[in-house]
Amino acid sequence: MYSRMNPAFLRGMTQSRSVTRRDALRLGGMSAAGLALAACGVQGKKVEAPRQDAVAEYWGSKKKNGTLRFANWPLYIDKDGKRYPSLEMFEADTGIKVTYTEAIQDIPTFFGKIQPLLAANNDIGYDLMVLTNGLQLSKAIALGYLVPLDHSKLPNFAANATSVVKNPTWDPNNAHTVPWAGGLTGIAYNPKYVDDVKSVADLWNPKYKGKVGMMLDTQEVANFGMFALGIDPDKSTEADWRKAGEKLKQQRDAGLVRKYYENDYVDALARGDIWITMAWSGDIFQQVAEGKDLRFVVPEEGGTIWTDNLCIPKTSQNPVDALTFMDYVYQPKIATMLVEAINYITPVSSAKDLVLADAAKATGKEKAALEQIAESPMIFPSEADMAKLRSYKKLNPGEEKVFEDIFQPITQG
Repeated sequence: MYSRMNPAFLRGMTQSRSVTRRDALRLGGMSAAGLALAACGVQGKKVEAPRQDAVAEYWGSKKKNGTLRFANWPLYIDKDGKRYPSLEMFEADTGIKVTYTEAIQDIPTFFGKIQPLLAANNDIGYDLMVLTNGLQLSKAIALGYLVPLDHSKLPNFAANATSVVKNPTWDPNNAHTVPWAGGLTGIAYNPKYVDDVKSVADLWNPKYKGKVGMMLDTQEVANFGMFALGIDPDKSTEADWRKAGEKLKQQRDAGLVRKYYENDYVDALARGDIWITMAWSGDIFQQVAEGKDLRFVVPEEGGTIWTDNLCIPKTSQNPVDALTFMDYVYQPKIATMLVEAINYITPVSSAKDLVLADAAKATGKEKAALEQIAESPMIFPSEADMAKLRSYKKLNPGEEKVFEDIFQPITQG
C-alpha cells in the first residue's frame, strides 16, 4: 500500500479525459472496421483475426531488449510522489527499463498524431499504448497498425483475466489487445429523493417528472432505450432502434427529462436538480469518495461497459518487452496495486480479496478508503451485474446514418 490523494478525483479535476473517452465510445459503437475503412476508401472490408502463422512469423525473430516505452493517460497508474511502484517492481523482476509517458489526453488527438507515422511504418516513440474500444482502436486493428499478440507468452492473462474481458466484440479472442481497466454506464440516484432503483423503467417513472437526467450521447441513450424494451443492443436491428426511439420520445414528450447531459449531470444530481439519471460509474465513485450520498446501480435489464486496452503498435522497437509487461500486470498483486490507485474496474477479479487483505492491515482513512474500493460495485461489479452488461451496437456506414437519424433528434431536438 502507499499513501495517495483520491486519484479518480484528481483525474476529474485536472483534465477532460472522461469527456473525450465518451466521444470515442460514441464513435466506436458506430465504427467497427467498416466506418473506419470507409474514411480511407476501403469501405466494407471485413477484418479477420490474424492467422496463427502470421503470429508466429512476427514473433519468431523478436527478442527482449531490456527497454519499454509506455504511453498512457494521466493519473492512470499507481504513483507515490514521483515513483511508480508497479513499474519499479516490473523493472526489478524483469530487468526491463521503462520510460513512462502520460501522452494520451484524448484518443482522437493521440491517434491523429500517431496514425501518419504508423501508415508510413515509422516509429511512433512508444512500444505500448492504451486505447479505448472505439473508432480509433477499431481503425488501428483494421489497418494493421497493431501487433498480433502471442498468447503463449500471456499465461497470467489466461489464468487471471475474468471471462468477461476475454474475446471482446471489438477484438475477437483478444487478438491485438488485453484490457487495462474499464467502467460502466448505469443509473445513479439521490436517495434524498428516490427510495430505490432496480429497473431502467425507473427512468420513465412519472413521479420523477422533470427530475430525470439522460445522456446526450446517442449511443448511450439508445442503449438504455433498448434496455427498457428488453432488447440486446449487440443483436439489435433497425426495427429495434425505431422502437427504442419511440420509447425515448415518450419519455421526453411526457416532460420526464430535465436535460440530456454530457458530464454535467453529476453536479445536477448532487444538488438535487435531478433525482435519477444515467451515469458513468467513475463519476459516481468519485462523488461517493468525497462524501456525497449518491447511489449507483446496474439496472435489471442491463447496463453498458467500456474498456481501455493495452496494445502494441506495429512499429514498436521493443515488442517482447511490451508483451512481457502486458502479462505482468495480470498478476493479482500487480492488479491490486493498480485498482487501489486508479479506482476503475480491474480485469482481474481476484484483486478484490487482496484489496480486502490490505484493508485489514491498514488503519484510519487508508483502511476506510480500501474498504470502500473493495466493497464498491462500481469497481468490482458482481457476476450478476457483469452478466447484464453490453457494449454498443457496431454499425456499418449505412446503418450509422439511420441510427443517428433516429436518436439524435431526441437528444438534440
